[in-house]
Amino acid sequence: MRRRDSMRSGCVFFLVLALGILPVFFRSPNIAARTPVADLWVYNDALAAGWQDWSYNDVSVDYANMTPALSGTHSIAVTYTGGWGGVQIGYGGAHLDVSAYDTLRFWIHGGATGGQPVYFTAHLRSGEIERALTPQAGAWTQIDISLLEYATRELYSLEWFNNSGSAQSPFYIDSIVLVDTGAAPPPTPTPATGPALSVDAAADQHPISPYIYGMNYADDALAQTVRLPLQRWGGNSTTRYNWEINVHNTGSDWYFENIPDADSDSADAFVLRNKSLGVEPLLTVPLIGWTPKRRTAGHPFDCGFPRTAYPNQDSFDPWDTNCGNGEWQEVPITGNDPLWTSKVITEAFVTTWIEHLVATHGAAVNGGVKFYDLDNEPMLWNSTHREVHPAGTTYDEMRERTYAYAAAIKAADPTAQTLGPVTWGWCAYFFSGADGCGPGADYAAHGNLDFTTWYLKQMQAYEDAHGVRILDYLDLHYYPQANGVALASAGNAATQALRLRSTRSLWDTTYIDESWISDTTDEPVQMIPRMKQWVANNYPGTKLAITEYNWGALDHINGALAQADVLGIFGREGLDLATLWGPPAVNEPGAYAFRMYRNYDGLGSAFGDVSVRASSADQDRVAIYAARRSVDQALTLMVIDKTAQAYTSAVSLANFQPAGNAHVYRYSAANLTAIVREADQPVAGTTFTATFPGNSITLLVLMPGGPLEGVSITGPVFGVVDMNYTFTATVSPSTAMPPITYTWTPSPVSGQATATATYRWDTPGAKTITVTAQNVGGLADATHSIMVSIPHRIYLPLVLR
Repeated sequence: MRRRDSMRSGCVFFLVLALGILPVFFRSPNIAARTPVADLWVYNDALAAGWQDWSYNDVSVDYANMTPALSGTHSIAVTYTGGWGGVQIGYGGAHLDVSAYDTLRFWIHGGATGGQPVYFTAHLRSGEIERALTPQAGAWTQIDISLLEYATRELYSLEWFNNSGSAQSPFYIDSIVLVDTGAAPPPTPTPATGPALSVDAAADQHPISPYIYGMNYADDALAQTVRLPLQRWGGNSTTRYNWEINVHNTGSDWYFENIPDADSDSADAFVLRNKSLGVEPLLTVPLIGWTPKRRTAGHPFDCGFPRTAYPNQDSFDPWDTNCGNGEWQEVPITGNDPLWTSKVITEAFVTTWIEHLVATHGAAVNGGVKFYDLDNEPMLWNSTHREVHPAGTTYDEMRERTYAYAAAIKAADPTAQTLGPVTWGWCAYFFSGADGCGPGADYAAHGNLDFTTWYLKQMQAYEDAHGVRILDYLDLHYYPQANGVALASAGNAATQALRLRSTRSLWDTTYIDESWISDTTDEPVQMIPRMKQWVANNYPGTKLAITEYNWGALDHINGALAQADVLGIFGREGLDLATLWGPPAVNEPGAYAFRMYRNYDGLGSAFGDVSVRASSADQDRVAIYAARRSVDQALTLMVIDKTAQAYTSAVSLANFQPAGNAHVYRYSAANLTAIVREADQPVAGTTFTATFPGNSITLLVLMPGGPLEGVSITGPVFGVVDMNYTFTATVSPSTAMPPITYTWTPSPVSGQATATATYRWDTPGAKTITVTAQNVGGLADATHSIMVSIPHRIYLPLVLR
């Protein structure tokens, strides 16, 4: 193409000479010579700088294969040694800007047999480009992948996946390169007719708690950017955190080690840092009955399964080689001594901690720590902390520990609020750690009641007996269980679609979960309605919290769409508190999903705080959430196009009169680095039609309007003939819905039909003017009087010289 461009330029020059016309008149953008862009290699006999092998599962990869080779001396030999593996080449964990290139090119060779089921994916920050390939036997085939689908092109990996469950014969890849062919971008697709969207500003009104926009362990930059309201100190390591010596135990996450924390990582520092940012801290207090026994200056650390006691283990910490993973041939080791790492504690340990926090930071009511989680995922203690709690947690143990420790918190700070039982997921909602994931002896011994029902009944019984509420929030963790969704990368198109569908498990009473959960029950998950029902039936007045959740792909537009959908669901369904586990980086798409709700303009403006009814004729394609904003009564609409298709939808408003056009803010695949302030959306009355780009989150902000109730005139009350005077009409309320028409009587010199009119009189006397102001909802009149006189003449004396 570049050679053809050069030929065109030569032809233009020839014509210019032949016609005798200056060349400048023939220079046009369509035929101007293009600036060459050098090819960018990914593999040319070896991986280019910055690229790494990320291959996974059952695959053998040789980057220095000799035969066959397309050019040079080497190619990549790939052998799928089992099913569902893949060769993946990643760019150093970052994103490579390839916006200067329109095509990814490589060659593939099927080896002796050919026909391997290869599924290729180019992973870009803005989306995936996929292609099913069938390598040909004995021949190289050129594969060109157009990148023009995305205006923003940041590449982070290339993947050749074995789309089968079995081993395959070898095939080969060579000459992977990004090229600029000069191909024109595809035309912008015509938007399709989208689902009808409707909002009723007077229906289903309820407050949206700001605490639903919380996170676990966000850095300061992210916390400030999203105006984070709440931050949780949680996770497995907090189950055994010793506040007295600032040491935590990692449990099964990392070789069961006691790790001394830096002063900057202490619980006190966590509270101070968050308070300085205007963020409420949520601390986890231990209920397990054990805490690290001592603080060491460094390695070797105390650990639950030392090599000195168990020389045969599957793995050891490479930085502390005496500490093992507590397994031999994938079978957990038993019989260790808990005192190797820990000491016994009681609720007195928590009492003195809360007293310390109150003394240091104040009581909750006075700006201190307001929220306390009652440990972390106790039904998994026999796994995550099995060296001190090898037996599965029982119903009775949870009751007794909650009674003792929650009461200790309330005694030390009666204004603090507690959250429990902080269970890990689906199985633990119904069954104890002792029973596992199905009815067992513990379940039967407690009236065949599911655990959450029983637990809430025990909390009600305690309040009835003692007159003190020791549980303020029902706190359950929820991770979607569909394959490839939670805590995962974006995945292929099927996984991305599944991620966006699976948010329905939070609310939809008809959605059957697309995971192993559906093998355990015929019921839909309907997470938040289920929690509401548990509370209503067993302990009314308890608030709802989900202090760990994650829908994955927060570095990708797909994850941002899912996160925005989840936050909208939390607000609409009436969740009281939520904290995302595994927050995004401040510049990743997932962070922008939060900013759309908390700080869409960078000036602190937010989605409304009073949820109102909003519905879509097809929530799976285009979702909508709506809320009134108390500070200015604006109506805010969050619209999420979950597809690659742009849609034009009719939007209807009930019980809300907009004052004018809607302000529009958008985050989309077209620009992953900013929320864009778009042109205002025209709004005529209470209906309008709007277009929503594919893979986008759009916020519409409508200021309230209404019927015109009154009008007044300001202007002079005295004047003289033959002079111009200006009068201004002002309507009330100031938010009266435009357009407003003005009729002045008598007719002015200028300004008829506007709010400002100019009058001039050529005779003296009392003059009266009237204005009539009208909008769609009302009409009002006002009059104004002015006395017009003849100006006095001043005669100067005649002086003769």
